[in-house]
Amino acid sequence: MLSEPALSHDDRLAGRSLQAPARPEHEPLLELRPLVEQIMTVERSRLPGEADLPLEREDLLMTGLTELVGVFEGRLHGQPAQAYEHIDALLAPHGLLPLLRRHGQRDALIILQGRPNPGPRSPLPNVLLLLATVFSLLFLGTLIAAGEVGMADGALASEIANNPLPNLWRGLPYAASLLLILGAHELGHYFSARRGKVAVSLPYFIPLPFPLSMFGTAGAFIQLRAPIRSRRTLLDIGASGPLLGLAFAIPIVLLGLATSPGGPVGSSGWVEGNSLLYALSKTVVFGRFLPAGDIDVTMNQLAQAGWTGLLVTAINLLPLGQLDGGHIMYALFGRRARLLYVPVLLAAVALTLFVSQAWLLWLVLLFLLGRFYAVPLEDITPLDRRRQVIGVLALVAFVVTFVPIPFALREMQVTPGMRESVSALLPVALVLMALWRKGGGLWRR
Repeated sequence: MLSEPALSHDDRLAGRSLQAPARPEHEPLLELRPLVEQIMTVERSRLPGEADLPLEREDLLMTGLTELVGVFEGRLHGQPAQAYEHIDALLAPHGLLPLLRRHGQRDALIILQGRPNPGPRSPLPNVLLLLATVFSLLFLGTLIAAGEVGMADGALASEIANNPLPNLWRGLPYAASLLLILGAHELGHYFSARRGKVAVSLPYFIPLPFPLSMFGTAGAFIQLRAPIRSRRTLLDIGASGPLLGLAFAIPIVLLGLATSPGGPVGSSGWVEGNSLLYALSKTVVFGRFLPAGDIDVTMNQLAQAGWTGLLVTAINLLPLGQLDGGHIMYALFGRRARLLYVPVLLAAVALTLFVSQAWLLWLVLLFLLGRFYAVPLEDITPLDRRRQVIGVLALVAFVVTFVPIPFALREMQVTPGMRESVSALLPVALVLMALWRKGGGLWRR
């Protein structure tokens, strides 16, 4: 989920400035002070350009605005959430946007010029990308079906593989299952954003046909087209997608494994990696951990779609920046979540160099999307207990779906069995240790 608002020529800023060219530079703050004093006792006000302003680059990136009007610091009269709602309503008619921060021992009200006002977008690109993704998934599912049919009828399997287009219907189980998981994930984000009154795009599905991808897609995303109001809304949006997608992925995995044959497998070919959740699912269905020697499960379309859904969930829950896990971490821990960037990036580098080169793509993704977080407009109010539980549940989901070796050639496996699954906890442990030592205890309030 990408959270920078799109402020293109179609998404203009609305409103007008209080500032007039002929007035002294400090006069806008004098005009705004009576409004600000309705929510806080002002101890000092500061103009743009002064040192030690409580404004960071992320504040401007996440709002799409670059012009600072001024900063008021002091003590809020009431609860931050209610104070923000009040001052936002007062400043909106003037085309000004407030940010509320805690700066040292003071509350800081930052006032920016302009308000994001995203205009409507045509749904045509979303529809075209969805249709292309459906075709890509059907095509890959048909190739999987050819492998399933080949166990009983080699001639029919060759016909399907050589003429996949007339047989696209055979890939329906894979396409429908994976679209259900991805669609639930993105719609979870979408409806949570709409409930939080955040402008958001429809889902963009990304087709990536075989042989460019072993999954038929690079996933999907939505774009938050306006800044998020509070950490509570940020948690709702960030956690709803992966948790809802997981609610569909788990039964699809179990059903797929229950209908997939288990038995002797060859010594060559690709083998899927084990997360803790996937390893547990195989143990529940088959009564023992697999692979065991030359015995393993041959995944059918449902099992492959479910396994891919678990992998997508884990990738989205990586606790950095613009990924869902980054939104969740920021909602839980605020700006201390930034301490994760270096240790998680180092863990990804270590995984790429010493565990699986399949992590190279995710390493690039983390480098591009991991540095900047979706900073809420009102960044003081902590999460309530229910949302804290949901956030911790999402972190647990990351641990149990994380796959240290996403896939490998069977003859190249060096960490088979339960050791591979248990090793999934290593990067998580490293991250938490680094945070505890550098941040003086991440969980300290």
